[in-house]
Amino acid sequence: MKRASKIAEFRECLVRHRFSLYNHERITKSSAPIRFICQDATRAPSSDGKASNMGELVSIFANKLSCSGADAISRDYLSDKVAELKKEILAQKEDVEKIEKILEEDGLDLFRRYSDGSAAVHLLKELHRYPSLAMEVLGWRRKQLDYAAPMTVEEYSKGIDIASKMDSLDVAVELFKEASNKGLKDTSLFNALMCAYTRAGAIMKCQSVFHDLKRESTCAPTIISYNILLSSFGRMMLVDHMEATFRELNELNLAPTIYTYKGLISGYITAWMWEEMEKTYLVMEHGPVKPDLDIYLLMLRGYALAGKLEKMEEIYDMVSYHVDVKEYELIRVMIRAYCRSSNADKVQKVEELYKKIPEKGYRPWLHVVLIQLYANEDLLEQMENSINEAFERKVYITTSRVMRCITATYFRHNAVDKLADFGRRAEIAGWKLCRSLYHCKMVMYGSEMRLSEMERVLDEMDRVNMHLTGKTLWILCCAYENGGERSKLEQVIGIRIKNGYKIRDMVHHMIQ
Repeated sequence: MKRASKIAEFRECLVRHRFSLYNHERITKSSAPIRFICQDATRAPSSDGKASNMGELVSIFANKLSCSGADAISRDYLSDKVAELKKEILAQKEDVEKIEKILEEDGLDLFRRYSDGSAAVHLLKELHRYPSLAMEVLGWRRKQLDYAAPMTVEEYSKGIDIASKMDSLDVAVELFKEASNKGLKDTSLFNALMCAYTRAGAIMKCQSVFHDLKRESTCAPTIISYNILLSSFGRMMLVDHMEATFRELNELNLAPTIYTYKGLISGYITAWMWEEMEKTYLVMEHGPVKPDLDIYLLMLRGYALAGKLEKMEEIYDMVSYHVDVKEYELIRVMIRAYCRSSNADKVQKVEELYKKIPEKGYRPWLHVVLIQLYANEDLLEQMENSINEAFERKVYITTSRVMRCITATYFRHNAVDKLADFGRRAEIAGWKLCRSLYHCKMVMYGSEMRLSEMERVLDEMDRVNMHLTGKTLWILCCAYENGGERSKLEQVIGIRIKNGYKIRDMVHHMIQ
């Protein structure tokens, strides 16, 4: 009976509490303390006239339920209001006066309602794609002397982050000092400035801010702080400093996060330290912090750059669903890896990867890589198809090395007419011209006794300001000697003598 009485009492308190919530919910602001909303339930007397412990229990559970409901409503209201405010700001097209007027009329009450800064921070986040507008909002907030809704450390931290992305490091430092002078020193503020210095490549200043944070009495470095420092060292290939930072956070019993390992692996990849990269990855595989998609993408890049194709392919099989759709840069890195390798199927694999790159992921150097691959593999037809596409796309070859590869392929196939046509088109398109292209044409024309065409190559060389060398004269001597053109041979030998080249071999041939 006693137990049944308690259950009945519980039900009665719960009903009374719901009724009180319904009545007060309509007249109470969302910012009003829950204890005033729930006061009827918490003061409900028991059947014996004493305060009921069961009523207190109901109040505890009801408070949690009503708080979560109120929070959800508040969050939805905040999101809607911020979205409206963002839309109005974007409509002004960076007109500062109009933006400030909108903030005065519609933003002020919202920021006061959320005096913890959540509304302002939410608006800054919504404007992350429009950093100049976000800085205008922040500037307006800084000018307000609104004691009902003062700027918070979260706003300053977000402002530092936005300023650094705009390469306004001076503004980021100014915001940090302003917040510090207001006594708003917090770890997040130091972390934001560390990130700003890291983006700017000012690693020593980032380290200095970290040491300042360690000396603070009101806040201390967190694992996030160590991750930022570790990442900054990795970017600059300061591997010793990066590893020392990692040892320090372990000594402080700060549990490494996924971002800790991400910074380590990125640092090792930047420094081309493949063994350390792989060791870190294996630690993750066997440790509590398991690799995520970002780690797999890093390892895919690392293995590709290291030329470890089997492991690269193993990782690619795991993340191809993502890479094929979003990571076109990694596909390009894999193509370069295959081109540098001695893999027997590399042409087929490169072509398969190339087909997965859409137009927006295309880069002109991809055609250069394909042309060189086909040239090295002596695939004349595929090479010419890629060359034709490159001309159509107005791709430029700017290195003699690639031009020599193309020329050598034509030479091996004894395709002098195709080489001549390619040379004309390359000259018109503004590609890098090399002496080997002209010398190969001369040799092939000479071997076919097409001496007049060989001589025209000399005019082509003169047209592009490419002077004759000892090798050029030697090719002429061989061609004239084989063709029985004795007078022309003597002229070329005279030119050689005049220019101080060795002629013993040519004299020997003439005597014979």
